[in-house]
Amino acid sequence: MADAHFTEPRLVALYDVLEGGREDLAPYLALAEEVGARSVVDVGCGTGTLACLLAERGLDVVGVDPAAASLEVARRKPHADRVRWVLGDATALPPLQADLVTMTGNVAQVFLEDDDWAAALRAVHAALRPGGRFVFETRRPEREAWREWTPERTTTRIGDVETWQDVTDVRDGRVSFRTTFVFEDGVLTSDSTLRFRTRAELDGSLAEAGFVVDDVRDAPDRPGREFVVLCRRAG
Repeated sequence: MADAHFTEPRLVALYDVLEGGREDLAPYLALAEEVGARSVVDVGCGTGTLACLLAERGLDVVGVDPAAASLEVARRKPHADRVRWVLGDATALPPLQADLVTMTGNVAQVFLEDDDWAAALRAVHAALRPGGRFVFETRRPEREAWREWTPERTTTRIGDVETWQDVTDVRDGRVSFRTTFVFEDGVLTSDSTLRFRTRAELDGSLAEAGFVVDDVRDAPDRPGREFVVLCRRAG
């Protein structure tokens, strides 16, 4: 079940504004070129910015997301007509032989239970050709990024809308938080929980799913804060 931020049309309309120019996607565009990808699946594509940018470059792109409201926004973007949009999670993907699968932003962390993460990895494995690449990002738990998710640090105003975050629970590698949106005519909230996996947990789950880790990089716009994991389908 996707969070309200991605399913409530009024909140989805704010998403791209809050995310800014999406400089964080530049490394994924560069990586697609680096590995010579001609076909890409963007799992958890949200409002479709990366998928459309890849399609603009002439790649064969599939964007999959469980939030219909987010996909509606995605379908209105330039080059969206070149993307195959799929409503659902990773397990909804049809049989593919993609060169590259991406998970940007918080996507890899929304799988709270190990069984759900394992199912997503199996689906990614099945969507790739043998030797195909899988890249995702996830925050380093030791950095405790959630300590900065306070109203004092996160309050933002977009026109007449004010928004901020509050952490509501931290336990067992899971961090829950609430994003509040104050409109002129009322208040909407979106509750989220993310799983912070250690490097050892990631390595073990990837190996079990049939992936070989080729590289673990920094996110250029957030150095030292995230793992950017590049792996390969082993067979």
